[in-house]
Amino acid sequence: MTNDTESRILELRIDEALDVFRALALESRIVILQLLASGDKNINELGAALGISQPTVTKHIQQLEQAGLVRSEYMPGLQGMQKRCHLRKDHLIIKIPSQTSVEDKVDEVTMPIGLYTLAHPGGTCGLANRTKFIGFLDKPQSFYDPERATAEILWMATGFVEYMFPNDLPTSMDVDRLELSMEICSEAPDHNPDWPSDITVWVNGIEIGTWTSPGDFGGRRGLLNPDWWVEHMTQFGLLKIWTIDDSGTYVDGTQVSDVSLSKLFVVPQQPLSIRIGVKPDAEHQGGFNLFGRGFGNYAQDLVLRLFYSRKKGGDRRGDLVDADSSSLQLSTGD
Repeated sequence: MTNDTESRILELRIDEALDVFRALALESRIVILQLLASGDKNINELGAALGISQPTVTKHIQQLEQAGLVRSEYMPGLQGMQKRCHLRKDHLIIKIPSQTSVEDKVDEVTMPIGLYTLAHPGGTCGLANRTKFIGFLDKPQSFYDPERATAEILWMATGFVEYMFPNDLPTSMDVDRLELSMEICSEAPDHNPDWPSDITVWVNGIEIGTWTSPGDFGGRRGLLNPDWWVEHMTQFGLLKIWTIDDSGTYVDGTQVSDVSLSKLFVVPQQPLSIRIGVKPDAEHQGGFNLFGRGFGNYAQDLVLRLFYSRKKGGDRRGDLVDADSSSLQLSTGD
């Protein structure tokens, strides 16, 4: 009855979640979800457990179906057809995006984690897609296997990966804010929740800041991991959002540096390089795991968002770049 290919995560913007909020407004409906979390049930079973009438249960189920949380279908039973209900989603994520002005617009690019342009892995390292490991475990040369383009998880105890993102904004626009979203955690042998790692991000070769991951998470399966992924390995990470604007760089709203957008040479029609890694002199040398849409808890790859608006007089690029140029020379750093 359950569709195994359907994601068990319901992810909505807050302005799209009104039906969900209505469905969860009554305690009885929350209890129904908890009952269905242990297995499919029919209307009679739910009514008996709640001590309410069948018509009332049916109304509750209809509300939960409208919210996308429950699915029902009629199936043969001992006394004719019966309505069987099951939990459609077992995780709910509500996103609360920042309010932008009327003139602000957003350009979003999703990058599969296997499409890096440069990698320098060391120590325990590897890649995998939904069906298998790519190359050999703990062999850095596996990161250059052509199949790496299909990778949906990668990990390394030391080193970095770097990506090139396109930027097709018109030259008549200014970039006001940059956001980078990723699911990430430390890299320990097997997994270890107490394994800090200082993970640094660079944009266009400029270090923008460091976030310390508390550990390498396991002990329960990641929601999206394929069945063959072994239990003792890393299972999921934390969803972190890096934001850079004119006031500095932030991770989940907490400032990590005073590096501002104006220092990063983010201009329309020029690609951006994004490097993620652990510096050789970092205090916490804990490596990192980077998750794509097929592993971990969040069905996403690397996501880059450029918030932009029309230029307010003048071309702020100055002499940095020719508008007709197709490339920009960048320092990648170490």
